[in-house]
Amino acid sequence: MIIYAWCMMIKHVHLIVAAKNHDLSAVIGDLKKYTSSQILKALRDNPAGNRKEWMLEAFSKAGKANCNNTHYKFWRQDNQAKELFPYMDSFMLQKLNYIHNNPVAASIVDNPEYYLYSSARDYAGIKGLINIEFLEWCSDLKWPK
Repeated sequence: MIIYAWCMMIKHVHLIVAAKNHDLSAVIGDLKKYTSSQILKALRDNPAGNRKEWMLEAFSKAGKANCNNTHYKFWRQDNQAKELFPYMDSFMLQKLNYIHNNPVAASIVDNPEYYLYSSARDYAGIKGLINIEFLEWCSDLKWPK
């Protein structure tokens, strides 16, 4: 997977990505499978987690309510995917700004680049947590105030 932009919020994740093998659906499926198994493992292995029981119970309840799961359900079945790459213009810039401004809209930070769990830092010239590929036409992006 090629990651161009991302932002991890409390209840959701935003991504601008591409699949190297052009099968983005399979890549997103693998990402969901891997991350959900790692999160469930971390919950089970953490004996002192004060939210552990209710989180496991919530994931279990969601899993039982969905015929595609056997035990737990972490991710939603659907994605709100939008194809961006044919539109290297204002539509993609709008999505990039929307993703990076999510923590500002949620009143978590004052500026997008202050949020640790986002590629906004990279686009602001600060090394982020995840290696990204820049959307070249956005590399000089200035945040709207």
